[in-house]
Amino acid sequence: MQDTSNAKIIDSHTHVWNPSRGRYPWLTPELSPLDRAMTLAELLPDLARHGVAGVVLVQSADADFDTDLMLETAQAHRQVVGVVGWVPLDQPARAAARLARLTANPLFVGVRNLIHEQPDPQWILSAEADAGLGLLEQAGVPFDFVAARPEAMAVAVEVARRHPDLHLVLDHLGAPPLAQGGALRAEQWLRDVEALAARPRVYAKLSGLYLRREPDRAGLARLGGFIGAAVELFGPRRLMYGGDWPICLLHEPYGRTLDIVRRSLPNLDDPGWDDILSATAARVYGLDAQRLAAALR
Repeated sequence: MQDTSNAKIIDSHTHVWNPSRGRYPWLTPELSPLDRAMTLAELLPDLARHGVAGVVLVQSADADFDTDLMLETAQAHRQVVGVVGWVPLDQPARAAARLARLTANPLFVGVRNLIHEQPDPQWILSAEADAGLGLLEQAGVPFDFVAARPEAMAVAVEVARRHPDLHLVLDHLGAPPLAQGGALRAEQWLRDVEALAARPRVYAKLSGLYLRREPDRAGLARLGGFIGAAVELFGPRRLMYGGDWPICLLHEPYGRTLDIVRRSLPNLDDPGWDDILSATAARVYGLDAQRLAAALR
């Protein structure tokens, strides 16, 4: 495994939330002990331990309060180099007004909606939401796409086809099937990833790739295969690391994904590691140079 211990790392996928500020419909008692306020201050020791200099905060609720909370967190912590917030894509007029306000803030770098929580798995393809994506495309604002279900990958492919100039960021590598016996799903995942990688403005996060708390060798090999396929198809310049804190704590300690990514790519050169660990996130999200320099100093 190549030594990347001195690399400057940007975690492109971190969350904070606070139920006292508003409602997170998915944050139920079943997710204990995470069903409480999760603040960046709790993560800072782990960031330092793993050499992570900065984070991009990513939305956790389809509501303005969530974006406001992240921007407030960014003001309080220099480690926050960007915020992927929310706008109501299926309400284009309201989305345009909110987008105009948010883009005035250099810390606002992208948009995400919890499309995997929508009852209709093709919600993002509706005429209204499609118009909202057009606003992002026109404004040059990246969109994080959550493909939590296998069928969502085909939706992502269609979004990329409809909006070729939209910077589309595939969260969690499109949820490849990590469990044993998922050969058919793996083949479909690979076909979908190939179709997405053929679009030059589609990127992917090496995040949310969870095995059992004590992963076995076969599981690690399967995950390594998916990561290797992503590097082959996208190239390092279109991939970025994400820790998915605090969701990761339901599956593993913070930092294991980073370790697995490092072990899965033993032959990657220094420029490739720089891309995955920081440079891709900086380019795709257009991270503010002064803020980035302050975090990486």
